[in-house]
Amino acid sequence: MKIALAQLNYHIGDFASNTARIIEKIELAKTRQADLIVFAELSVCGYPPRDFLEFNDFINCCQESIGKIARHCIGIAAIVGSPSVNHAPKGKPLFNSAYFLADGEIKSIVNKTLLPNYDVFDEYRYFEPNRVPYSVIAYKGWRLAVTICEDLWNITDDPLYVRNPMDEYTVLNPDLIINIAASPFHYNQHEIRREILSQNAVNYGLPLVYVNQVGGQTELIFDGESMVIDSTGIVVTALKDFEEDFLIQKIEKTAEVIRQQNIASTTQTLQLTNLPTYNLTNSFSVPRIHDALILGIKDYFGKMGFQRAIIGLSGGIDSAVTLVLATLALGNENVRAVLLPSQFSSDHSIVDALELTANLNIQNDIIPIEGAFDAIAQTLSSQFKGLPFNLAEENIQARLRAVILMAMSNKFGYILLNTSNKSEAAVGYGTLYGDMCGGLSVLGDVYKTQVYQLAQYINQKNTVIPQNSITKPPSAELRPNQKDSDSLPDYDLLDKILYLYIEHRYGPSELISEGFDEATVSRVLKLVNASEYKRYQTPPILRVSPKAFGQGRRMPIVGKYLS
Repeated sequence: MKIALAQLNYHIGDFASNTARIIEKIELAKTRQADLIVFAELSVCGYPPRDFLEFNDFINCCQESIGKIARHCIGIAAIVGSPSVNHAPKGKPLFNSAYFLADGEIKSIVNKTLLPNYDVFDEYRYFEPNRVPYSVIAYKGWRLAVTICEDLWNITDDPLYVRNPMDEYTVLNPDLIINIAASPFHYNQHEIRREILSQNAVNYGLPLVYVNQVGGQTELIFDGESMVIDSTGIVVTALKDFEEDFLIQKIEKTAEVIRQQNIASTTQTLQLTNLPTYNLTNSFSVPRIHDALILGIKDYFGKMGFQRAIIGLSGGIDSAVTLVLATLALGNENVRAVLLPSQFSSDHSIVDALELTANLNIQNDIIPIEGAFDAIAQTLSSQFKGLPFNLAEENIQARLRAVILMAMSNKFGYILLNTSNKSEAAVGYGTLYGDMCGGLSVLGDVYKTQVYQLAQYINQKNTVIPQNSITKPPSAELRPNQKDSDSLPDYDLLDKILYLYIEHRYGPSELISEGFDEATVSRVLKLVNASEYKRYQTPPILRVSPKAFGQGRRMPIVGKYLS
């Protein structure tokens, strides 16, 4: 059978565009004599639609789009993801479904069983799990086992996962597994995904077709990497990362004897093996993080109808990396850098910032804030009389910069990009309504040590980011001779603690058992938990880790634990 894999970048709720592009690929597959074309999970409406699913009109648009797509499925079949209505008197009103379209109509609907309810996923909020027996889809002499994302990812003993769809399919003697997915990127996902899919192909002795979406959906970034895997677990072909792609693959039936040899293993829980252990010093994922962030910026702007970005450029590493990524995503003609030196800014910070803008050939402005700061200080002179310079004066500077940047944003139609990194966001090392402002946080899921890795990666062919921005001690430059290390542990130490606490959910006793100093652990965890209220007020953060701040990490602001 000749199967087309259509890896597309969908726009949530843009039914006209999504439907037109699905139909375009169906017509293309026809011209290339494909028998079947496969699209991603919830491709008709885009993933994740979230509370749009509570609007009847939204669901009606989904149904209308499926009808339009079906009419083009003459001489070819298609598998398309969309919500479907649950007509049963009990349960949630919708299913997460895969539609099998052929002969100009809906031939079959397969509903998702294993609905994810962790991290950024919340499908139990909207969908009813499939509770009826599975049946294979018969098409052109093939028996297709159609699954949706997690229905093929049953790798734990979680009690929510009480059924294994593929075990049910096995007794029906299928010839091919098809999995449509909406699997977002994080820095370990490439290895985990391939391991899971390959083990399934081996366990069931069947070839496997996997189709994922690509593109940025606010904070989530989908990397695509759709693929075809043979019955021995070998990846026959894989589509591009972080790009739309289209491919037709001819697949032969697997011999019956091979399938029967593997049936005995199908009830086992999959165990992930030979996966690289990620840590903050590994560089294997840096190119993917780099490409993911560029795609996230590009699609956030494109899908929101924005075009131009503005960035406060300090001469430090965070704003430098953000500026480079924005320029690669949007083009240098659409990015503007503003230098906002205070009386505490060093000369080399201005020199470094100007060197970077010259290297990128982007517009820049220098707007000193000393006069504005003096005006605010004079305004508050009666109230602040006799009191020492402290955090209040530091934060005034940060907020003045935000006022200027937002004024230029409003006047000229720019979107302000936030440059804070994950380390700073974790411990509250940022000013609300100051440097935490922005329409999108580019580095909010990238630890400081990873920011340095990104800078080195950017500079590997040509020196784009000035070396001094990389090597000088990081500083907010809000008071004389200030350094980040005055207020925080060194980032090499801090990031290791944060990584284990946030990504791996290590508690204080576990961190101490790893060899970290008890006082340091206590100090860091208190900073993290006391800063939750700040993170509730930050812009959307592009997610590149398995546990990012925002939708995937829901912590109470007033919680007592570890405080």
